[in-house]
Amino acid sequence: MALPNDSGPIFGQIADQLANQIADGGLAEGERIPSTNELAAFHRVNPATAARALSMLVDDGLAEKRRGVGMFVAAGARERLVHTRRRQFAERYVRPLVSEGARLGLEPGELLALVREELATREPLAAAAAPSGGAS
Repeated sequence: MALPNDSGPIFGQIADQLANQIADGGLAEGERIPSTNELAAFHRVNPATAARALSMLVDDGLAEKRRGVGMFVAAGARERLVHTRRRQFAERYVRPLVSEGARLGLEPGELLALVREELATREPLAAAAAPSGGAS
């Protein structure tokens, strides 16, 4: 997967990409994460850049080092990541939506109706993108 060029430092983009794989189930708990050298070769970056990305995952509790074996997705990583991202989603999108709705004089029911209407038009896309077998 190619990295975007304008989304912050490359190490952060690599860490985000790996975190996305954990969030969507592409990398499961206990699964081995590509090594520093594998990430560096794949993304054509300096190994120090790849190592910094992996350190971010460790610092966030999403990955753990197993001496002599490699880096693995930490137990509970997906759950922690989803919890954090839901909180960030509420702060970044839901609060401003509710505030703007109030500014426009929308009643809560009207706002919910608008959201439901939008969801109804997007539902087939959301269902196709959702990982199978997971509970929300």
